[in-house]
Amino acid sequence: MESGGEKSVALAPAVLGSGTYRGVSGLERGFDLLLTFLLAPLFLIVGAAIAVAIYVDSPGPVLFRSRRIGKHGVPFEMLKFRKMRADAGNDPVTLADDERFTPIGRFLSATRLDELPQIWNVLRGEMRLVGPRPELEYFVSEFAPEYDEILTVLPGITGEAQLLFIDEKSLLSGPDPASAYRETVMPEKIKIDLDYVHSHSLLGDLRLVARTVALPVTLPFHKLQGRGRSVRVWIPTFVSAVVLVLMFLVTSSHLS
Repeated sequence: MESGGEKSVALAPAVLGSGTYRGVSGLERGFDLLLTFLLAPLFLIVGAAIAVAIYVDSPGPVLFRSRRIGKHGVPFEMLKFRKMRADAGNDPVTLADDERFTPIGRFLSATRLDELPQIWNVLRGEMRLVGPRPELEYFVSEFAPEYDEILTVLPGITGEAQLLFIDEKSLLSGPDPASAYRETVMPEKIKIDLDYVHSHSLLGDLRLVARTVALPVTLPFHKLQGRGRSVRVWIPTFVSAVVLVLMFLVTSSHLS
């Protein structure tokens, strides 16, 4: 679930707990740290280029902090690259054609590259690479019994629900997007997350990571093929993002 702001809502007693983020097996922790180490050069290069692009693109901070609910109902600050204007409102739902997007922010949302800073949350032990997506307090409290079980595991950057609902914004185009998300999207995602809690494995996590790493390349072109209108929207944004990245790489090579 994307969020333009935060909404503080008291959690049901069944969800809010006093647990710790560190209740994860050594194998799972080692899996996350090993993959993060192997992919660190890619993360650093892409992350630095995105940070420069955001700084040049619009005024405001590079990073956005969103208060989410973690394992055992413990809140934490989830990091994202900022993809909306600094004066954006607090609507908890992000739409496909959200007017709050910055030019580069639209590209980051489409490719899910805005999620890259959550590697820091993984290193801190607040998240895993793979797991149920951490939600806002407001939505967790709406499904307290289900999240009492889901929050027995660490939330993740990616997962089966995130990949299956990769274009969920297109489902929220009605007059009340928040209600559509709560009544239509969340019940289906919760079913998938509960299945993950009961049957996840390291091999399954590895497959999900591989599918996720390919998203920045495959997703924009999937959108271009699927909708004619997307061609007009995504080509200028994609080109501008590529130009900014190339400018950063050229500049860094001259400085080195």
